[in-house]
Amino acid sequence: MNFQVKLLLTWNIKSGKESTYFNFITQDFPSILNSAGLQMTEAWYTMYGDWPQVRVVFVAEDLEILHNFLVSEAWLNVKQELFAYIQDYSQKIVPARGGFQI
Repeated sequence: MNFQVKLLLTWNIKSGKESTYFNFITQDFPSILNSAGLQMTEAWYTMYGDWPQVRVVFVAEDLEILHNFLVSEAWLNVKQELFAYIQDYSQKIVPARGGFQI
């Protein structure tokens, strides 16, 4: 049985890296995930409170598509570049449901 899954990503932006981070995160990062069959459905930026600064959610049609991407060289490369700009990274895979998921 195939069912959609979500990849939930959270992190904080490293101080002094904001400009290069925003260029990367708005151009390269989503296009690489989209080309692997993942669709960005949410992007949140926390302005206040004790939560991760950024939360991004991608949906895959099934767990196999997501798994194949997460073990790919493309993911390792894009994640390595992302880590140059961020800290406190977290990822979680959950069955896709409507609405905000934690």
